[in-house]
Amino acid sequence: MSMNRLPWWMGGILMSGLLLLTFSIYGADRPIGASTYVPYFAGIIFDLDPEKYSYLKHIANPGAWEGVMLFGALFGGFVTSVFITKSFRISLIPTGWQKYKNNSVVSRLLWSFFSGFIMIIGARLAGGCTSGHFMSGMSQMAISSMIFGTVVLIVVIVTGRLFYNVKEK
Repeated sequence: MSMNRLPWWMGGILMSGLLLLTFSIYGADRPIGASTYVPYFAGIIFDLDPEKYSYLKHIANPGAWEGVMLFGALFGGFVTSVFITKSFRISLIPTGWQKYKNNSVVSRLLWSFFSGFIMIIGARLAGGCTSGHFMSGMSQMAISSMIFGTVVLIVVIVTGRLFYNVKEK
């Protein structure tokens, strides 16, 4: 399906506007990120005491804001896939998984859980998630985010080669 797309530079301008708003006192007054919401939400679900877990006290305001952002991204993706691209479908096994791996729902769910678990541990060890490092950190020219971005891109290439078994022609 062919759609009229915005040029790449327009995405950069829109992202810059989003980042300026997010960093401003009229926005979130903090960088964009998503991984802080996981411990914030866990604190709500398991009724954890912020006095006992000091990190929960530290993330009280950012965590609440990130939940709204993540829900908005989920809702926006749903609306876009249903009404604009008309590509919405429910599937436990994406076509890429079927093509390169197998048709097992259990295998797909186990690998999804395992990789998500490793990813959130990595996000917490790195002091932020990929969205935080790539969008907020790199826009501020943070050396840690530049290093993180380089490592992520290398790991993505290696993982893609291993997972998809792509042969060079």
